[in-house]
Amino acid sequence: MHKRSAGYAAAIVALSLVASCAKARAALVDATVGPVAPGLVEYTTDVLFRDVWLRPAPAARDRSLVTVSALIAAGQVAQVTYHLNRAMDSGLTREEAGEVITHVAFYAGWPTAFAAVPVAKDVFDKRRR
Repeated sequence: MHKRSAGYAAAIVALSLVASCAKARAALVDATVGPVAPGLVEYTTDVLFRDVWLRPAPAARDRSLVTVSALIAAGQVAQVTYHLNRAMDSGLTREEAGEVITHVAFYAGWPTAFAAVPVAKDVFDKRRR
């Protein structure tokens, strides 16, 4: 297979995975947030899940990596589990995830990075099973 064709095929598979994850996430957001803030659900579903996350660049792995980094830096570790799993489904390794946490510590602070460690450990442990 030509190198470009292989890359294109991998991108199609990644986009399909992202699309199926986005549908599941959208259903969860609709069920939990919809009764309280239906407008927030609409923007999350239509703009975030159906536009931003499905753009071809950056690749799904890189988009997830940016998201995980931003969530850790913002101290929003409750959202890290979902996005770290998504990043790892798209090819991010445990070692790379650990390096992300270490790197973020220098820019967002040690307490912020340390708060993400147990979340990442839980993700790693559950993925081993």
